[in-house]
Amino acid sequence: MYRCLQILNFILSITLIGVVMKIGNRIKEIRTERGLTQEELADRAELSKGFISQIERDLTSPSIATLEDILMCLGIEINDFFSYNTETKVVFKYDEYFEKKDDEHKNIIEWVIPNAQKNKMEPIRMTLKPGGSTIFDNPHEGEEFGYLIKGDLTVYIGNRKYKVMEGESFYYKSDKVHYLSSDVGAELIWVSSPPSF
Repeated sequence: MYRCLQILNFILSITLIGVVMKIGNRIKEIRTERGLTQEELADRAELSKGFISQIERDLTSPSIATLEDILMCLGIEINDFFSYNTETKVVFKYDEYFEKKDDEHKNIIEWVIPNAQKNKMEPIRMTLKPGGSTIFDNPHEGEEFGYLIKGDLTVYIGNRKYKVMEGESFYYKSDKVHYLSSDVGAELIWVSSPPSF
């Protein structure tokens, strides 16, 4: 409740001093800076692409909670969103991570650097449950690196597969269909350059 009052007071204060801002334009600007499509942002925020499109065109206004969720997915604090603060963040705490669960593929993705979409590389922490996998990723520009913290892992690249054991790493160009799977479950750090998760 206190957090909501803080946000409302901040929004009211910028309105009272005559600052006029189209929230939709600002969201679109940040989204494109991060290299995300409307569909990718919608997926991360668990919203529909149509809703994101309406927000960006200022046809609808998100609730404060939804705006916070969208901004978390974009890797920006609400105060920075309204103030255009461009200070580079260096340390990220656990409560700033953004998590997405995929029950169908039995995996959990955590974006450990929330604003990494604007950087040259994007690290995630991935947890695969026993029998879990990632979605098939079509060929794209870039390279990927991973380090297996625990469990076992099979990396599929094109028609080949590679077994990765605990404490080992993998590295490949993303120019073939690729995905990961695990029989017993796995926890790993996975980095894409440029961002593609």
